[in-house]
Amino acid sequence: MSYVIGVDLGTSAVKTLLMDRSGVIAAEATRSYPLFHDRPSWSEQRPEDWVTATLEAMKEVASAAGIDAAAIEGISFSGQMHGLVLLNDKGEVVRPAILWNDTRTTEQCREIEKVLGDKLLSVTRNPALEGFTLPKILWVRQHEKELFDQAAIFLLPKDYVRYRLTGQLHMDYSDAAGTLMLDVAGKVWSKEVLEAFQLADSFCPPLVESHGLVGTLLPEIAAATGLSAGTKVFAGGADNACGAIGAGILSEGLTLSSIGTSGVILSYENDKEKDFGGKVHFFNHGKENAFYAMGVTLAAGYSLSWFKKTFAPNESYDEMLAGVEQVKPGSNGLLFTPYLVGERTPHADPNIRASFIGVDGTHERIHFARAVMEGITFSLNESVDMFRQAGKTVDKVVSIGGGAQNPAWLQMQADIFNATVVSLENEQGPGLGAAMLAAYGCGWFESLEACADQFVKHADSYEPNPQAVETYASLFRVYQQVYAQTKTMNDQLTAFRG
Repeated sequence: MSYVIGVDLGTSAVKTLLMDRSGVIAAEATRSYPLFHDRPSWSEQRPEDWVTATLEAMKEVASAAGIDAAAIEGISFSGQMHGLVLLNDKGEVVRPAILWNDTRTTEQCREIEKVLGDKLLSVTRNPALEGFTLPKILWVRQHEKELFDQAAIFLLPKDYVRYRLTGQLHMDYSDAAGTLMLDVAGKVWSKEVLEAFQLADSFCPPLVESHGLVGTLLPEIAAATGLSAGTKVFAGGADNACGAIGAGILSEGLTLSSIGTSGVILSYENDKEKDFGGKVHFFNHGKENAFYAMGVTLAAGYSLSWFKKTFAPNESYDEMLAGVEQVKPGSNGLLFTPYLVGERTPHADPNIRASFIGVDGTHERIHFARAVMEGITFSLNESVDMFRQAGKTVDKVVSIGGGAQNPAWLQMQADIFNATVVSLENEQGPGLGAAMLAAYGCGWFESLEACADQFVKHADSYEPNPQAVETYASLFRVYQQVYAQTKTMNDQLTAFRG
């Protein structure tokens, strides 16, 4: 039996999956590491913690009962996007990594917009947001010049871990797309962007495909993990790109709905010239010469967990949602907007806040619960709506995360998206996508699609109900008015918030 390892380097923990040729998980292991918020809006981690945790997790799966470590052929990675790791000319870390959820860089984002103008969207295909990498680079140069002057090259989180395993410096296109320095359509580092901010070409690592072979394990790493020094290491991809691969989003018409704490709508795209005007993200896919468009809801599953904590703290989710399927679409005229922590798509607004609209004396808690579920799904549908307006086909949606755990919510997604919605038999997310890249890189399959046929299994399928589709289409247009109608009030209310 042959195996591959998928390493998913998340924000709070690293997870490793050991998978065999049939797509069965033979072993898995997780290790956590600390997150540091030393100042308001700061979010940092120690890259060494990632390495230590990854080696421990790899060792655990390689030594699992019944596993021959010598039969592990390849390793690939999924990683948290955007995080800045600076290395000196000796390959040593210059300062702690600044993460994707660090928001200290608003000033630098405005600078990027001013300097690049229209080139920002035409080249990088994405707006300047605090989470991206270039603003972090500019912040370090402005505020920590002595440290910046030591930096010879930058990496993203998973790329640093892979560097420590192989001694080789690379970055894949899907993760590079989140730096604001990549010509996304051209698949090269943008000379226009680098020259505009006086960054040398050598500051950026060599680019490679996500399934590209980038080396084998260093002898000391092989010894520490129990793996063979000849184990092949493949580049891997950004967490969202790998999540798409792990859900089989590998052809036009397929879209991913992921409802975790935040929510993501991600749709496959093969047209590199597709223009969404920066209203949704546009990144390189982990599949070669493919792309994806992506919208984000900041408080998706978080909205439901907030509702439970506040109004049903002693009940399970199943108890709280019992009977929700009996409430008709529209929650008896009650509407919720999930702006608890601001919003990302299509309104990049940190000040907007959530609303219940249309409350009357007939409403019970179950109406509010369903309205929260509908509001989260309406927010995700903002992205679906923009995809379709740009000419994309969205006819099949793979739903994962919390939204895939409740049949009523799956049907609700089918009705609001007006598309077939399917759940997965075994949801493993980005870690599965990383394992699939390793399997494809090792030559087990002729394509990622062939690998998905073996590794990704659909479960239940939900078709849109025409009557509910009509109801939700009307209600969605009302939902879209709430942001503009409440923006000024929420801006004024910021002065009263703790």
